[in-house]
Amino acid sequence: MKSNAHAVFDLKYHLVIVTKYRRKALTASMRALVKETFVSVLTKWRCEVVEFGGEADHVHLLFSAHPALELSRVVNNLKTASSRRLRNTFPEQVKRHYWKPVFWHRAYYIGSVGDASLETVKRYVANQKQS
Repeated sequence: MKSNAHAVFDLKYHLVIVTKYRRKALTASMRALVKETFVSVLTKWRCEVVEFGGEADHVHLLFSAHPALELSRVVNNLKTASSRRLRNTFPEQVKRHYWKPVFWHRAYYIGSVGDASLETVKRYVANQKQS
């Protein structure tokens, strides 16, 4: 539970982002960089990563947020920043899968997570295959 001058809140969101064409482009070290980027970006937005996991073609993020957050802007910022860092840090690996400057599919899933199902979602995200 968090609070500010006008509200007490406990908002958590489950975000799933897939690679463009669902290509299996993400290695373990690339996912680690994505997580690091997400933590950095979300901190700037006054949010916090609760859990992160993923596989070669997608990532799951569970994060807490404040009520004034513009979700679509945050998601766009997460995708843009992580795509840029991946291209700069792993240029050869990314080139094998993508020739245009797009890494993530433009669509995404985001859902709110209530207290009743929070542990279930945390376990699901944490237990994503890490190979």
